[in-house]
Amino acid sequence: MSPSNILYLGLKELRSLIRDPIMLILIAYAFSISIYTAATAMPETLNKSTIAIVDEDRSPLSRRIASAFYPPHFVSPELITRAEMDARMDAGLDIFALNIPPNFQRDLLSSRKPTLQLNVDATRMSQAFTGSGHIQTIINAEVRAFVQRYRATPQLPVDLNLHMRFNPQLDKSWFGSIMQIINHITMLSIVLTGAALIREREHGTVEHLLVMPVTPFEIMSAKVWSMALVVLVASALSLKIVVGGFLSVPIQGSMLLFLCGTALHLFATTSMGIFLGTVARSMPQLGLLLMLVLLPLQLLSGASTPRESMPELVQLAMLAAPNTHFVALSQAILYRDAGLSVVWPQFLAIALIGSVLFGLALSRFRKTIATMT
Repeated sequence: MSPSNILYLGLKELRSLIRDPIMLILIAYAFSISIYTAATAMPETLNKSTIAIVDEDRSPLSRRIASAFYPPHFVSPELITRAEMDARMDAGLDIFALNIPPNFQRDLLSSRKPTLQLNVDATRMSQAFTGSGHIQTIINAEVRAFVQRYRATPQLPVDLNLHMRFNPQLDKSWFGSIMQIINHITMLSIVLTGAALIREREHGTVEHLLVMPVTPFEIMSAKVWSMALVVLVASALSLKIVVGGFLSVPIQGSMLLFLCGTALHLFATTSMGIFLGTVARSMPQLGLLLMLVLLPLQLLSGASTPRESMPELVQLAMLAAPNTHFVALSQAILYRDAGLSVVWPQFLAIALIGSVLFGLALSRFRKTIATMT
């Protein structure tokens, strides 16, 4: 093995990447706009939902209810007539339409239990589910405060003191932005290395490498370190500028420790990309393979849903995936300020998995080159 060969071959990979504008745009988008939009527009987050109110009561209570809907969860309510309600829902102008019937306040004070009608555009499923609960809570609170003339809470036999750790405001963008970076690190590291290998095969430059005094190990190592470096730098800039700057998400732990874990994870995922690049014969085939590989990796690694909610068989099987351990160590470092004494099992697991993947990819790469000579 010649370190200089690995260095110069890696620089060649970086120059090839610079001359590929599509890949550069993909990297820039994945670690900037994609991170921001994923954090601010999570589907289960209620944000500026449209609501219209049909106020047929025109009472102080109905006006109080109408004024209780305000940003950021809702836009300012649109006061409409009963005849406009269905047409606006059909046109998609409103997600929610609340109908306050006549004599609502009088019936409430007379203990007649009046009924409010809430129409929901259920085609927007996540917003409809979350928003319905918000609206019910808001109406109950306003009605209770109006009847009692003050906001009172029943005296409970036990005083429950809530303390939100790591995310005191329960801001979902704190979770969404970092998890999106973790997913993109896995995705782009596999895409870049696999595409680099297929690009050389399509352009015929692999044959040029075969006549040079370089070994398959040196060729593969160069692709691994160069593509890993690109993703590592992009993820560090994204954490600093997009997550910490534009989204104002506080990073609790050591950035250096996280980048060390990222570099180790990239060693495993870039090796996986080389392996997929030897299996696929063209870029379309690589794209199909990525769908089969990336979706299970991202959905079952714990980045989207807790692993504890999955079947035990799935939990055991996903221990063989490097990003399962990467998600765990990233959350521990960036959210809970964990040190190496806490996350060393994840570091060790990723190192072992990466070594196995590198060995498998190298063996497959050697066989692929042997068939071409």
